[in-house]
Amino acid sequence: MVLSACGGRKPLESSSRLTVVSDSGTLPAPERSDLTASDRPSLIGPLDTIQVDVFNIPELSREMQVDASGRIAMPLAGTIDARGRTSAELADVIEATLRGRYVRNPDVTVNIKSSVSQVVTIDGQVVEPGLYPVTNQMTLLRVIASAKGLSEFARQDDVVILRTVDGRKMAGLYNVAAIRRGAYEDPAIYANDVILVGDSPQRRLFRDFVSLSPVLAAPLIAILQ
Repeated sequence: MVLSACGGRKPLESSSRLTVVSDSGTLPAPERSDLTASDRPSLIGPLDTIQVDVFNIPELSREMQVDASGRIAMPLAGTIDARGRTSAELADVIEATLRGRYVRNPDVTVNIKSSVSQVVTIDGQVVEPGLYPVTNQMTLLRVIASAKGLSEFARQDDVVILRTVDGRKMAGLYNVAAIRRGAYEDPAIYANDVILVGDSPQRRLFRDFVSLSPVLAAPLIAILQ
């Protein structure tokens, strides 16, 4: 790994909390199992969109979005916790709730219309931190653009991508300004990646990794312990 020190600081070395991956300028792509938990596709999660159909009661049938806490609200049934349930399980809960609200023999079907499980998180010194859907050919610069760009005083040489690769927690330190100059490639971004730009509360958990702000000649890759 070739690094140009900034302000006389020493290059980052391996420690008890991380292992620097030498001779690697690319954060490895995740395995298929890292992208989606084995049971996630069949479970309802926050911000998913579902279709609830109540047979012979069209005024109760509707498309709705699960809120950020994992709940839905519908007439007569009230507020119901949908998070972590399958479609069939949620239908059973809605049926039981409606039955208790004087609906005779309710027959409910629930379908997941869209899921936001494939998202990337960006935090820190960007205009709009948050969760963003991962699309084909998503890259670091494109995610930053989705977050409306860097904030005015963002540290462009201090961007970390956190990723799980084959069950291991890994991190890559990147310099956005260097990417824009063409010094090295704009890295690919995958579902479940966490991008930390400059300072953020979550970033401070990785003090060993981010205590330096080197001007990178290539990305710095490390395995977190």
